This record gives sequence, C-alpha cells and structure tokens, in this order.
Amino acid sequence: MFRATILTLFPEMFPGPLGLSLSGDAMARGLWSLETKNIRDHGLGRHRAVDDTPAGGGPGMVIRADVLAAAVDAVASPDDPRPRLLMSPRGRPLTQARVRELSVGPGVVIVCGRFEGVDERVIEARGLEEVSIGDYVLSGGELAALVTIDACVRLIPGVMGKDASGQEESFESGLLEYPHYTRPRDWEGRSIPDVLVSGDHAKIARWRHEQALRLTRERRPDLLPRS
Repeated sequence: MFRATILTLFPEMFPGPLGLSLSGDAMARGLWSLETKNIRDHGLGRHRAVDDTPAGGGPGMVIRADVLAAAVDAVASPDDPRPRLLMSPRGRPLTQARVRELSVGPGVVIVCGRFEGVDERVIEARGLEEVSIGDYVLSGGELAALVTIDACVRLIPGVMGKDASGQEESFESGLLEYPHYTRPRDWEGRSIPDVLVSGDHAKIARWRHEQALRLTRERRPDLLPRS
C-alpha cells in the first residue's frame, strides 16, 4: 500500500482536498494512507522553537537541522524504502514520469519547508530529494505536497475508473492532451469535429495525435524533441 507521511508545521492543512473525490474515496477503501506529523513536536525549549537566524546574516529564518532531523528520524527509520522529498522552489521539476515512479513505490515521506528554507546539512544528512512543482514561490511546502500526493495517488491501480484514463493524459506520451468534446453536438454555433462522430477509430486516433502535437507546439514546444 502507498503510504504518505507529511512533516509540516501546519498539520491541520491535511488531508484537505486529499480527503475528497478520487483520493478520498481511495483512502477510505484502503488503497493508500496519509499520516501527518508536526515538526514542532521536536522543537526546542518552552516555545518549541524550530528555526533560527541564517548563518552569515540576511532576512528571514531557517529551519534548524537538529529539529528537522529528529522529525524525519521519528517517522522514517534508516531502512524505510520510501523516498524523502523536500518541497522546494529550487528542486528538480516534478514530472509525470517521476510521479509514475513514485506511484508504484511504497509511498513517500514529504517535508514541507517554511520560512527561508531548511539547513542544508539536514538535506545532505537525511538524503532529502528537493522537488519543485513550478517556477514560483509559495508560502510553504504544504500546497506543493498536496499536489504531489494527488498526482501519485490517482495513478494507483483501482483509484481511477479505467486504467486508460491515466494513459491518454497530458505528458504521458510526451505531449499535451488532445481536446475533448461531449453532448450536445452543436452548442452556441460550435460543433463537435465531424471526425469524432464518424465511428472511424483509426481516423479518430490520428486526429487526436495531430491535435496533441498542435497544442504542444503552440503551448509547450519545450516538450518536443529538438532536431
């Protein structure tokens, strides 16, 4: 079973949307589990301090290595096979290929950063894999963790109604997904393309591929091989 453990300063943000729709139903059916742990449980002193000023000066605060390491060690033993992810804007971009790899594994341990970041030493010492969900900065890693888990959980066998649902989506073939249509056939002067109601499955498949290529060229040319 896919087990997700979240280390955060705001455990009340979970399960949030993960408790609804496909992921919530799958959790209720025992297809995956979610555990949330508060990093502040391992904080120091009367106020459970988790951060300190950055070495070398500068704005903001940094999560301490000793505090975060204790939190990681409390939820993941050295022989825990689950990848340890740190949601970070400087991480490698999360891709569909990486999501698929994670979804077939035993689960993930996700650290949600806050403030200016976390002490570099704990990243190295605990083997944290830095992951980014986009070229922008959030207030913390919690929203990124929700996105990452949702992307993984929906690919677990039995979560989606049809396995093909996850095979014909954007990025699965290296292209963006083709356009979709449904009833009514005519709406506000716009009609469903004739090929989609032709019943010719070979032509439909060809049209969908051509449309996927067109959209990818227009919107994400970086996904196409460079000649």
